[in-house]
Amino acid sequence: MKKPIAVMFLVLLLTCLGGRAGAQSLWQDGANLYADPKPSRVGDIVTVIVEESIGANDKAKTDLTKDIEHEVDDGTGIFDFIRKFGVRANTDMSGDSSSSRTYSLKTRVSCLVTEVQDNGNLVIEGYRDLKTHDENLKLTLRGVIRPQDVSYDNTISSTKVANPELFVEGKGSLSRVQKPGLITQILQALF
Repeated sequence: MKKPIAVMFLVLLLTCLGGRAGAQSLWQDGANLYADPKPSRVGDIVTVIVEESIGANDKAKTDLTKDIEHEVDDGTGIFDFIRKFGVRANTDMSGDSSSSRTYSLKTRVSCLVTEVQDNGNLVIEGYRDLKTHDENLKLTLRGVIRPQDVSYDNTISSTKVANPELFVEGKGSLSRVQKPGLITQILQALF
């Protein structure tokens, strides 16, 4: 009989002196074990896989023929020293020009959701800075995406971005070499 009294005394003692035992749940409110986490709020991050290729070909052909003929009669009065003369000019011009450009860009840009539209679409914006040798490149990407287009690994192709604005700006030695000189820029502005 002494044993049960000792056990009850021990339990009573531990209850009074031990304080509260606290525990935290492993479950997070709003978490779903089976759903893919999609961006849905301002501040969420989504990775855009940029694979853009743009090609442009321009061709122009010009043919111009111009004939000018002017004639001045003999002068009269105080202009009697002017004798009859005529001017005739003929101009023929033709030209061909063509231009071909191809741009391609492959990269990944992590973008932040900056706005959630009324229909649930997300406005995203992201930047990427790259420095190689003496060249600094800055890539800026803005656009609108649908949350359902985001894949299970939180990426989306740039072809699924609506109203995309993609800017690539470069500064450095390569940019300086490719930029025309001051005199060339002035001549291009005049002619």
